[in-house]
Amino acid sequence: MVMGVNLRDLLSFQQVGLKDLSGRVIAIDAMNTLYQFLSIIRQPDGASLMDSKGNITSHLSGVFYRTINLLEAGIKPVYVFDGEPPELKSGTVEERRKIRNEAAKKWGEALEKGDMEEARKFAQSSTSLTDEMVEESKRLLEAMGVPHVQAPSEGEAQASYMARRGDVWGVASQDYDSLLFNSPYLVRNLTISGRRKLPKKDIYVKVEPELVSLDENLEKLGITREQLIGIGILLGTDYNEGVKGIGVKTALKLIKEKESIERAVEEGKLEIEPPVEEIKQLFLKPKTTDNYKIRWEPIDKNQVYSILCDEHDFSRDRVQKAMERIREEDRAEAQSRLEQFFK
Repeated sequence: MVMGVNLRDLLSFQQVGLKDLSGRVIAIDAMNTLYQFLSIIRQPDGASLMDSKGNITSHLSGVFYRTINLLEAGIKPVYVFDGEPPELKSGTVEERRKIRNEAAKKWGEALEKGDMEEARKFAQSSTSLTDEMVEESKRLLEAMGVPHVQAPSEGEAQASYMARRGDVWGVASQDYDSLLFNSPYLVRNLTISGRRKLPKKDIYVKVEPELVSLDENLEKLGITREQLIGIGILLGTDYNEGVKGIGVKTALKLIKEKESIERAVEEGKLEIEPPVEEIKQLFLKPKTTDNYKIRWEPIDKNQVYSILCDEHDFSRDRVQKAMERIREEDRAEAQSRLEQFFK
């Protein structure tokens, strides 16, 4: 499912390993990441992981084991959760709901035919995240001593605001929207690094984190951030449909020639709804908050066991071994450095 503006063919990036990001405080787009966990962490027929009571546990497995990987690598994650979406996003939300419903129908049809690869593909597209899953994820993060922040609106906007303030180093998401929201750095594939099977082929490729620098890309392209937003609007964002027939190269050329999205729209007689200025302001002046604290605490092992093992049937042995990979002294040292930085 496509989410956010697609700038992949426009921007350059650098492949990095988790260890290259050691010591960094990174704000993670929580909703985007939970969708990834629910989509990817599945059984061969596409069904989500479940406990003995039929409760989905894919999101909890992802939050726990992937967060452990980050902490073990010395990365300090801060999960940022979405609040109320802007009104202009209502069309996108409804469209995604329709796509999920259609995918769920095709998943059932593929299962009936016995086509497990097709079934898994459609199952991934049918992913749905509930309020209960979000609250369970927050509970688990608290038990793990990992901070989370509640955004008033878009999580990526809040995470990017925190990055520009210097409270975090960058934003981790599969989307590129955080760059439009002015995050200095975007890290893609942070929570899904590993191996991925190519569709219709018995071939696996390595998935590694990709680091995108906003300032380096703006300089290389010879544009401003506001012009990058203009390119995003031409291509299509969560708040508007793109202009038919305009791809990445054409969008870049138009914005550089006309210098602004307004002139490009006016002189090219392009149709964009809602008004360009409304869309731009959602990126330039998004709803954010200063009401958050970033603090890592020791893992409450008993609470982690209670949530994962007692409530959801996770293997106590596996959970214990995972927690043993985290050195609490490293976490305490990172917290001390952070507190000294903000004195």
